[in-house]
Amino acid sequence: MKWEDSKKGYENYLKLEKSLSQNSIAAYINDINKLVVFFENKYKGLAPDKVKLDHLKSFVEWLNDRGVSPRTQARTISGIKSFYKYLLIEGDITSDPTALLESPKIGRKLPDILSMEEIDTLIEAIDLSKAEGQRNKAMLETLYSCGLRVSELVNLKITNLFFEQGFIKVEGKADKERLVPVSGRAIEEINKYLNKYRKTLRVNKDSENVLFLNRRGRKLSRVMIFTIIKNLAEKVNLDKKISPHTFRHSFATHLINGGADLRAVQEMLGHESILTTEIYTHLDKDYLRSTIHQFHPRS
Repeated sequence: MKWEDSKKGYENYLKLEKSLSQNSIAAYINDINKLVVFFENKYKGLAPDKVKLDHLKSFVEWLNDRGVSPRTQARTISGIKSFYKYLLIEGDITSDPTALLESPKIGRKLPDILSMEEIDTLIEAIDLSKAEGQRNKAMLETLYSCGLRVSELVNLKITNLFFEQGFIKVEGKADKERLVPVSGRAIEEINKYLNKYRKTLRVNKDSENVLFLNRRGRKLSRVMIFTIIKNLAEKVNLDKKISPHTFRHSFATHLINGGADLRAVQEMLGHESILTTEIYTHLDKDYLRSTIHQFHPRS
């Protein structure tokens, strides 16, 4: 068994069976590439089906010696476990060497969030005199109003806007669809964008149904959304490290703080497990704790 053949089969499995995005597939393959590099240096000629638990433990030690963070180690180990699960399914191995491989224990990092005032400040800083200004305003309102991932925002389709019903249909991870309520303000800004900026574009044939477009009439890149938000944060001197995902975190946190049902928030975010959504209840507790320290006479 050769590594390249196994990786190729694994890549097809992730794409066809798991329906993962290209970015996710690239991350999983990169995990296996790290393992291959290590084996080439220390266990040259070791085939995928000959790998044992001790080899993998040695790999984890190697990652640790290179200063790789526990969080990154855990993610890499998860990718390797997925690879060997695939080999087991395919019958290429009879036992899984990763079964007893432990990941480093990591605490759950609470994401940075924005207050409503900070979100308003960012959106108000958008220069509407520029052609793309209304598009950017509509995008940020949609990010916050619907708690979207950046990939979901750039792939949002015009035919998935159901404004009369107050919903949009979102195509999330693994092509799973969900309906998410959209605010009146976001609807208003999207309609302004559709009736102004988008009508002036020569739309590329492949992007006719894509909502948010660049000046060449093509779908926006994820990097472009990051750049727009970064530039706005610098413009208003916001002393926080933020990204498109910060709007999603803020959306969830504000809902939880306002008393929203955890299951409803899970549904709107498109989380498979409610355990993922529960991180926002920890944020809520931090908010309550800071409020007590700030205002309680005995704090």
